[in-house]
Amino acid sequence: MLKQLIKFYHISTPATPLKKDKKKLKRLQWATFLSATAGYGIYYVCRLSLNVVKKPIVEEGIFSETELGIIGAVLFFTYAIGKFTNGFLADRSNIRRFMSTGLLITALANLCLGFTHSFILFAILWGISGWFQSMGAASCVVGLSRWFENKKRGSFYGFWSASHNIGEAMTFIIVASIVSALGWRYGFIGAGSIGIIGALIVWRFFHDSPESEGLPAVNHPQMQSETGDAADFNKAQRQALMMPAIWILAISSALMYVSRYAVNSWGVFYLETQKGYSTLDASFIISIGSVCGIIGTMFSGVISDKFFSGRRNAPALIFGLMNVMALCLFLLVPGVHFWVDALSMVLFGTAIGVLLCFLGGLMAVDIAPRNASGAALGIVGIASYIGAGIQDIMSGILIGGHKSIVDGKEIYDFSYINIFWIGAALLSVFFALLVWNVKSKD
Repeated sequence: MLKQLIKFYHISTPATPLKKDKKKLKRLQWATFLSATAGYGIYYVCRLSLNVVKKPIVEEGIFSETELGIIGAVLFFTYAIGKFTNGFLADRSNIRRFMSTGLLITALANLCLGFTHSFILFAILWGISGWFQSMGAASCVVGLSRWFENKKRGSFYGFWSASHNIGEAMTFIIVASIVSALGWRYGFIGAGSIGIIGALIVWRFFHDSPESEGLPAVNHPQMQSETGDAADFNKAQRQALMMPAIWILAISSALMYVSRYAVNSWGVFYLETQKGYSTLDASFIISIGSVCGIIGTMFSGVISDKFFSGRRNAPALIFGLMNVMALCLFLLVPGVHFWVDALSMVLFGTAIGVLLCFLGGLMAVDIAPRNASGAALGIVGIASYIGAGIQDIMSGILIGGHKSIVDGKEIYDFSYINIFWIGAALLSVFFALLVWNVKSKD
């Protein structure tokens, strides 16, 4: 049984003979790229569904802010471990089967969440969802490495990274609308239904490798047996593990993820409780960041490839400081000012969109051995989502622990949150500067 399962997910055997066919290659490249972008965007719908329903859950007395922080952190921690291990596995896997399995299971977990009030069961299901969520990014990055030439990697990686923002926008618009109309339970059910559709799209259009389709390898040959070439994968992955620059980038990314998921996880809650917006209005404001992030992410790789000769350090510094500025605008301007809050999300979304591409993976992939792309992403990923998990716990404690009741109304003190979120963004910029002179492998 175990051998059959391993064989099912093992990288595809090359078709023979391999023949050059530019028209077929281009068609399959675009199918793979577009399905990866759509599929990973839908992964995010299933991942962020909880963030839209936090206030209704607290208002119904089902879970407290601290309990929601713990539940959110469970996903981040299982995702972090899974992203590390699955990053290594994806290098050796049939990524079509790998990615579609992860999306299907996380979709089913979302469906189940709409039918339980148990804190323990909720945390377990959310943790299971986190583990299977980790199959998505690694599969996509390995797919881009297999299907696209190295010189085009930055541009396509940037466009693919927009899937994060597409998924966030879908969540804060579609799922929020469902929750406003039907209640929080249907938010999970809606996200799960969208996830099942996404799994079918990935299964149909996401392709494993050029060799599996009878085409010559675009970059390096895939592993053709469980021995022999496996030694090359082991050597490359060990090399990635021993590179200090990758670990420094991982720390920088982890701190960036604190600010990223602070807004994604608690931004709606913050706008509702601190500024008095409705769930739909607060979700709309946060969705502005997601939409603007699409622009930043899509053009981040193109800008660095065209204007900085493939180096990502200068844009990472510029947009890292923009992230700090956006958080200051979002958190430190008192009162209800729709256009100020909207502007902060324009800056935040654009900055995070670029940083997700660079700090969240591409800078590490650039300097890692080419057949260790998944491993490099796994190293950055485990650090990033440990940072996100710590953020969710700390934010839940800081928000719930500084709440008071005045005339029967809940009043929150967000001053400690301001220090935590903005401080993490500043430290992220500092650590990114430490790898300023590290050269791209190419």
